[in-house]
Amino acid sequence: MRFSVNRDVFSDAVSFTVKLLPQRTTLPILSGVLLSTTESGLKLSSFDYEVSAQTEIDADVEEQGTVLVSGRLLAEIANRLPNAPVQFSTDDNKISVSCGPASFTLLSMPVEEYPTVPHVDGESGLVKAEDFSTAVSQVAVAASKDDVTPVITGVQLEVADNTLSLVATDRYRVAVRDIEWDNGAGSGEPISALIPARTIQEVGKTFGHSSTISVAFTNSDDRELIAFSADRKTVTSLLIKGTFPPVRRLFPSDVSNYAVMNTADVIDSVRRVSLVLEREAALRFSFTIDGLTMDAAGSENAQASETVDALLTGNDIVLSLKPQFLIDALNAVRSEFVRFSFTTSENSNKPGPVLITSQSSKDQPGADSFKYLLQPNLLLR
Repeated sequence: MRFSVNRDVFSDAVSFTVKLLPQRTTLPILSGVLLSTTESGLKLSSFDYEVSAQTEIDADVEEQGTVLVSGRLLAEIANRLPNAPVQFSTDDNKISVSCGPASFTLLSMPVEEYPTVPHVDGESGLVKAEDFSTAVSQVAVAASKDDVTPVITGVQLEVADNTLSLVATDRYRVAVRDIEWDNGAGSGEPISALIPARTIQEVGKTFGHSSTISVAFTNSDDRELIAFSADRKTVTSLLIKGTFPPVRRLFPSDVSNYAVMNTADVIDSVRRVSLVLEREAALRFSFTIDGLTMDAAGSENAQASETVDALLTGNDIVLSLKPQFLIDALNAVRSEFVRFSFTTSENSNKPGPVLITSQSSKDQPGADSFKYLLQPNLLLR
């Protein structure tokens, strides 16, 4: 194998390919990146039996071939090469990488032991990359970090008609966002796929600056897969098995008791007042006609209180919320104002979930479809 390639293009391709590789693996072969040349360019691939990344770049190929090399080491080298074309060649089990005055010799890994990188060619559609990236950043934060229940550690994708919905929950909160879906000449049948949150977050970041993202689903050889493709790059992921909880039914259809506030003001105040709280402690929120008052009582008699403007419609209400869960919602709202809609419950000491949505102005709801439902803590009198 022998080829030359632009340094920046090569570095970007290697970085993309190794991004989803596991930090630790019991099979060293899975830490490798597969480089394959064709008459017109170079293909780079990585695969750990759950997630794969593939990309193709232009290269001047003198001699075709395939080689497997340590991904992390190649990425570190590629990121630090001088500004010159990269010359890449192999000789038996040795790999030579040279760029200007720098040269490296690496050992290749056994290609024959590397698993076959998956290909997805099932039902597919298109989404706007910017909308998808925004939706992922809004929703994925609500996915559970606890591996004890794998089914809620992912983001559920649901396709129906011309809409793609993203849903995530960790039992204490639920986040939902709908975006437009172009199924082209597809069947239009409802589709659902549960994807690890970490994987879809990387996809959102990687493809966020593209124009559109092609999303394909397949179910073959007892492996349910999803593929995301844009700009000659593809990420595939094995889906999480199990039934995602029916959390959509938790959202109220209409709430008459709500408050509207400036989003940035609430974020700043929550961060200040919660400084005195111990970890995992909740913050007390009191909504009245005079505004929103936040109170916190921490250890060693430390206390804090702050009031921000709030336009309240309906009855006064007092509830207790975890600061970080609330800040996650407020950061995801992406609007100047935010609406807190208050539902009710049968327990007088525990108000119903708070529905958090965007608000274009003090009296105009937001145009997007983002919804975040947060369960209050038990209210301590």
